[in-house]
Amino acid sequence: MTLREIISTILLFVLYLTLQILIVRNLVLFDYGFCFLYVACILLLPNELSQTVVLLIAFATGVIVDTFYNTLGMHAAATVLMAYVRPLVVRVQMAQRIQEARVLFTLQELGFVDFFKYVLVLVFIHHSALFLIEAGSFSLLIPTLFRIGASAVFTTMSIVLIQFFTRN
Repeated sequence: MTLREIISTILLFVLYLTLQILIVRNLVLFDYGFCFLYVACILLLPNELSQTVVLLIAFATGVIVDTFYNTLGMHAAATVLMAYVRPLVVRVQMAQRIQEARVLFTLQELGFVDFFKYVLVLVFIHHSALFLIEAGSFSLLIPTLFRIGASAVFTTMSIVLIQFFTRN
């Protein structure tokens, strides 16, 4: 990565975290859907970064969100899990040219269908881990599944909409 790309990635990281903590934290859809926009920090990282760096960034992101949400590591665990399975999702979903080339995972680079599938799967994994950890048992399974589905759709749509309005 060039210095310019590193700086823009850091600014993107700070922007998404600031949006999450100050604004998006209060967005709730029908008391079931929650928007966790900060996961875009991990989803939009280039594929040339090593897995260790991505996991460390995911952990730092999760800890920062946990600090402001007072959730004791739940976001950190879910975000690290999402970052851990990210290469597998890329390998399964993306064409061979995307896996080998230097690609930024943006709407402009991947196209709508590939980007939407990529974001939806990883957001669903993140939200499943987060809400199942939060529930703590399977006694509230049905409301938890509704919360996972509504939040995954809400977060995915938010990330895709933001990508429509950003430049490469």
